[in-house]
Amino acid sequence: MSRIDWLVFNRIGSRIAVTVLVFYGLIALVESLDTWRFNYVAENNGLPMALLMVAVSGARWTIKTLPVTVLLGAILGLIELRGRHELTVIKSSGISIWRIVRAPVIGLILASLAISLGAETFTTQVNRQLNPTPPGEATLLTPPGEIWLEQRNGDLHYVMMATAMRESGSVLNEVTVFILSEAEQNRIEAKEARLENGNWVFPMATARSVQGAPQHIANFTLPTSSTAAELNLKLSSTEDMTFFELAALLQAGVSDPAIQAAATMRLIKLLALPLVLTGSLLIAFAFTAGYRRSDKYGPAVLYGVVLGFVVFVITEMADRAGSGGVLDPTFAAIGPALVAIVIGVTVLLFKEDGRV
Repeated sequence: MSRIDWLVFNRIGSRIAVTVLVFYGLIALVESLDTWRFNYVAENNGLPMALLMVAVSGARWTIKTLPVTVLLGAILGLIELRGRHELTVIKSSGISIWRIVRAPVIGLILASLAISLGAETFTTQVNRQLNPTPPGEATLLTPPGEIWLEQRNGDLHYVMMATAMRESGSVLNEVTVFILSEAEQNRIEAKEARLENGNWVFPMATARSVQGAPQHIANFTLPTSSTAAELNLKLSSTEDMTFFELAALLQAGVSDPAIQAAATMRLIKLLALPLVLTGSLLIAFAFTAGYRRSDKYGPAVLYGVVLGFVVFVITEMADRAGSGGVLDPTFAAIGPALVAIVIGVTVLLFKEDGRV
């Protein structure tokens, strides 16, 4: 790369990095305010692991907000280039906007690939051990913080609801059991339930019935036909699977359409991250890098930020639809990215060449 490429790359890249770090700090602060989850992880894994959980959770949310943070950082970098009159000198020398945008786009594509295959893999593995995502929460099929399990054993039929799980689902916390078949108890409440030898064991349970007062029972058990391996599969979320695990899962074949749609959507979304971030960068160039007689960037910056948030919202909506099987996962993952790129390129062409 030439010195001009390095100059543009360093200016824009440094501002994007600062913006991402600022958002990461804010997100990590918000994550730390979830005291119940923090205390739960600290009690079971220690204070250092709880702090690591907050840091990793903040990193995962920061990765999700990259389309917006890249847009804001690129706008700040371009404004600095214009404020120092560096962009004016570069363009007056006859270098086209497409030559200027080349280095940042290449750098952003390489960085986004590293994030998709490296950073996302690390944060997913750590989060899976300390704070696994409940099944269904990623696609909004269940309320946040709730885990639902339907269990059977012969004529016994019941549904379990828990707020947290450990050991791949073999240990559930804050459990409520709703008995659907005929039994003496209608509802069971307990702080903890453990899967042991084909039974759910409740060290201390409260049994409630419409026919009498609540009863406190020690070492209460409910038989189940589920094994630890089956629970691990049922309670796994595609949000807690790395890129390579998703690829191996889809290559082996998935019979459940819901799991297949969610896994395919997440896999293609990780692959499409370079396209999404490239679209955000092109939008920043389109609304900020054009020639101006004055130094007022307010309207242009506002238009770019609003359009960036619109693209982000569309991307998240498409993610929900693709994960739920409403839209084709490939279309849902790549469509918004291509729309962002087309918008950025179209506006740049119009500002550089005008109407044709």
